[in-house]
Amino acid sequence: MKRTRIIELLRGELVGQTVLVKGWVRTKRGNKAVSFIALNDGSIIHNLQIVVDLEKFDSELLAKVTTGASLSVTGMLVASQGQGQSVELQAHEIEVLGTADPATYPLQKKGHSLEFLREIAHLRPRTNTFGAIYRMRHHMAMAIHTFFHERGYFYVHTPLITASDAEGAGQMFQVTTLDLDNLPRTEDGAVDYREDFFARHTSLTVSGQLEGEMAALALGGIYTFGPTFRAENSNTPRHLAEFWMIEPEVAFLEIDENMDLAEDFIKYCVQWALDHCMDDLTFLAEHFDSELISRLRFVLEKPFKRMTYTEGIEILEAAIKGGRKFEFPIYWGADLASEHERYLVEEHFQRPVIVTDYPKEIKSFYMKLNDDGKTVRGMDVLFPKIGEIIGGSEREADLEKLMKRASEMGVPEKDIWWYLDSRRYGTAPHSGFGLGFERLLLFVTGMTNIRDVIPFPRTPRNAEF
Repeated sequence: MKRTRIIELLRGELVGQTVLVKGWVRTKRGNKAVSFIALNDGSIIHNLQIVVDLEKFDSELLAKVTTGASLSVTGMLVASQGQGQSVELQAHEIEVLGTADPATYPLQKKGHSLEFLREIAHLRPRTNTFGAIYRMRHHMAMAIHTFFHERGYFYVHTPLITASDAEGAGQMFQVTTLDLDNLPRTEDGAVDYREDFFARHTSLTVSGQLEGEMAALALGGIYTFGPTFRAENSNTPRHLAEFWMIEPEVAFLEIDENMDLAEDFIKYCVQWALDHCMDDLTFLAEHFDSELISRLRFVLEKPFKRMTYTEGIEILEAAIKGGRKFEFPIYWGADLASEHERYLVEEHFQRPVIVTDYPKEIKSFYMKLNDDGKTVRGMDVLFPKIGEIIGGSEREADLEKLMKRASEMGVPEKDIWWYLDSRRYGTAPHSGFGLGFERLLLFVTGMTNIRDVIPFPRTPRNAEF
């Protein structure tokens, strides 16, 4: 008999039929005559109740049915007589596929802290919480691909190993095959990278943007979606060393249209979560964030407020004069901290905000310089509870201006000669942005620590599992 997933059985369409179900035991309870097994196979957050007539089964077999064990159960699907479920399975045959020692199995029927579950990341997907999060992670990935595919964008795979620092920040993981105990040296004592695998200094990428721009200037509109890496020694709830980025790049797109694209994109993802993940959202709202669903709807209800960085600074300075206190100082030229961003979104405008025209000194070399010579056509999308969720810009299309900014930011021309060529040969206005996938997941799940929305988090001094 072919196995049927629990999500399909709970629809109730197979009532009265004999079915085969397989899954893991969440709980077992009962009395001297009957046992009730809550079985879950990961297809949905809800369990299927298995009703076991104890007279029909061997006691040694049932002793192996403990929390965490995996079962194969054949039986009749019937309408449930009890509360809490619409259907249940009256067991005819039970096979224990894998046992779980109740004395050592870490996931017993009790509350576990998120901190504890991070220590057993190989088992936490079996909890209701992380089953919900991982299903939502899948759905958000599907939303992203569907959004861009429906609009004619092409999915491009950009390299993970690179010789250039797209951000100019220098916080990159080095890639090498050299013997670290016996490094080859040049005559002046420097590491001789000519002996390395790529014959040059290489690192894991912090962004696929630069390569994505090359594809956009040929295909028109593209997006990347893949892992990126940053060797930033930060242990905050908002930072990971390995994370996923979505980066669309679009030829002939200027800053206003780029803002339109970002707003349409993020609203599409939020709507997808509401349309496809309501069971999981309801669970997460009940157990972690009671305002989660209303906050998702809040994002959809109003157009995003658009304003310049200068206007934002003026609002924040006025708030300080009115008695509002911030931990970090605010002045023209300062990078906005999360507390500033959230004030603008949650208190002042009470809607998502897009901030544009940042000082050139605090933004990357590739952002298009405005006519004032002081600001660039950058844009950040700010969200409630998160702060910045998207960062992007219109890219500098003028070769001379781009070379000057790269020099000012300390980006060697020899490392980006190929990037500069795109401005030499058929340059065109183009724009793009980056969305950190885990930042999106923090928002749509209501979780507060970014380590809880990625299966196996990589952080300073932590590469377990």
